[in-house]
Amino acid sequence: MAYLFQQIFYRPVFNILIFFYENLAWHDLGIAIILTTLLIRFILYPLFHIGAKQQMMMQRIQPKVKKIQEMHKDDMPKQSAALMALYKEHGVNPFSSIILLIIQIPIMLAFYWVVRSGFGVATLSSLYSFVPPPGTVNSLFLGIVNLSKSNLVVILLAALAQYFQARMAIYRAPSGTAPSAAEKIARQMSFIAPLMTILIFYSLPSAVGLYWLVSSLFSVAQQYIINRHLQKKYGA
Repeated sequence: MAYLFQQIFYRPVFNILIFFYENLAWHDLGIAIILTTLLIRFILYPLFHIGAKQQMMMQRIQPKVKKIQEMHKDDMPKQSAALMALYKEHGVNPFSSIILLIIQIPIMLAFYWVVRSGFGVATLSSLYSFVPPPGTVNSLFLGIVNLSKSNLVVILLAALAQYFQARMAIYRAPSGTAPSAAEKIARQMSFIAPLMTILIFYSLPSAVGLYWLVSSLFSVAQQYIINRHLQKKYGA
């Protein structure tokens, strides 16, 4: 398992980071992390786009889900079949949010291990043959933030970006309609997620927090595109 993690996640992230550091980031590790994060999100954009869109659709069809649950509350097999038919009709995968989380965790861990392992001779042996090793790697971002240590400003900005992304991902029921259970949960998560971000990243190197900040800002832009698309399609 450790070997697969190193080959699939750690080495690609490490090599992309060093390549950007040497060629496009003016030897600034923070800028290299930003560029690496953006590249990863652009590569995975179709997958994240589908996942985020399906989360919005899950909220939109929640009234129908509740109706099916009430209609077949005494017949679980029939309820399950009706729910599966509803999901299929709207092209929804109820496990999409779990899939997105599974993808994010190893990438985040890869950034963590890159910073924790450092950039010594042993670590640089993980570079591909076409990526030349750097002389030294400066862990400062813009000459101010030490990315090898925790930074409260980076953490708070990441939490704030997480909050805005979560708020944008909430499907609001039409005026005069009571909010669904899914909308209520989404509203609660818009506060819980930033708090979790602060708790998780408080003791981690700010390099990991910077990755999460940039990734969350990318998600904000992506969610804006999704919301515009759904508004044109459904008129709300």
